Amino acid sequence: MIQEGIDVIDQLRERLAELTQEYQLGEAQLRDVVRQDTLLRETLLRISGAMQVLEELCRAGDASEDSRPQAAVPERSGKY
Repeated sequence: MIQEGIDVIDQLRERLAELTQEYQLGEAQLRDVVRQDTLLRETLLRISGAMQVLEELCRAGDASEDSRPQAAVPERSGKY
């Protein structure tokens, strides 16, 4: 009877060691995912900023073209 109790305790300790190792692996994977999340968010923020600058430049270019007087271009007739 005592031997059975020792066997059960040994099994519990073995299972605890397995679970501890699995938990540590899970924590490491979670750290990697959080790191990847941070890097991806920073990348998206940079892309968003670049998009905003380009949109503003396009709007400014459109506005300056609209405000410029149109030069009269003579029509060509005949052969070149």
